[in-house]
Amino acid sequence: MQYKISLPTTVSRRCIRLLFLLSLTVVGTAVFADAKEISSDKIRLLIVDGQNNHGTWPRTTAMMKKYLEQSGRFKVDIKRTRFTSNGGVLAEQYALPGFKTYATKSPQMDPDFKPDFSNYDAVLSNFGYGAAPWPEVTRANFEKYIRKGGGFVVVHAADNSFGDWDAYNKIIGVGGWGGRTPTSGPYVYFDANGQERRDTSAGPTGSHGPQHAFPIVVRDRQHPITRGMPKTWMHARDELYDYLRGPAENMQVLATAYSAKEQGGSGNHVPMLITVRYGDGRVFHTPMGHDDAAMQCAGFATALVRGAEWAATGDVTLPIPDDFPGDAATSIRTDETGED
Repeated sequence: MQYKISLPTTVSRRCIRLLFLLSLTVVGTAVFADAKEISSDKIRLLIVDGQNNHGTWPRTTAMMKKYLEQSGRFKVDIKRTRFTSNGGVLAEQYALPGFKTYATKSPQMDPDFKPDFSNYDAVLSNFGYGAAPWPEVTRANFEKYIRKGGGFVVVHAADNSFGDWDAYNKIIGVGGWGGRTPTSGPYVYFDANGQERRDTSAGPTGSHGPQHAFPIVVRDRQHPITRGMPKTWMHARDELYDYLRGPAENMQVLATAYSAKEQGGSGNHVPMLITVRYGDGRVFHTPMGHDDAAMQCAGFATALVRGAEWAATGDVTLPIPDDFPGDAATSIRTDETGED
């Protein structure tokens, strides 16, 4: 014998409605949980270093790593060449755990320097002038990584490196020294009327006068990196790179500094915050950051982390901090040395 149980119509409809709402709640919770998990994922960034004409490079690598990780947005690894140059005692002080390096009198290629760039959302170079070439396979992998959408951050003397590497010059936009010549591309600067100029004149490729503090003028205040920055802000004592030239393809100048003739400069407003698109990749380039003192500038630190976030994701969520400098005085984070 079969029994059929019937519920009142009103009860059945109420149950169905409750079950439907419950299913939406469960699904919605799962969706929002997944979204929260994705948004909270840290950006994976790799700093590459080991050979730089600036002897503070081991400390500046540590400082940049600290700035990036303190922002809460980044998980940072460091890949160093086995053969290091010009690191001195700082290379020992800031040695990478479990990684043996060998100091050489002049930069020497490390045939085993083969980072897996594909594991990272962005790469930051703290190499400098005279760095030995990377192995051919590493160069090819790096070019492919950027072309396919990887992010790249170029800091100070990283735009001195690898002057004979054509793809690298396109990736960084403009550079100095390193064998670059007028055939490398035009100078890029802003004139007194605020117009961007591309100048193919003969002359030096890379120059700077004595270190000094100087104002940064933001030329594009709508870009994600510079949005919210004051129109003008003071950068700490630093080298002011001038006469940089290069292919400058798909390159945008976000901010400049006036390179005064009294300071050994050209009298032009030269790039200080730059973006480049290379294939599907995004590049953030700043010629600032000569040493640890320059990197203590709150303006530099802010531009670095926001530029790195943009290079990795195409957007910026990190805010402008309260200690960001204005147009009257620098803002120095005196306790920042890269040490925990």
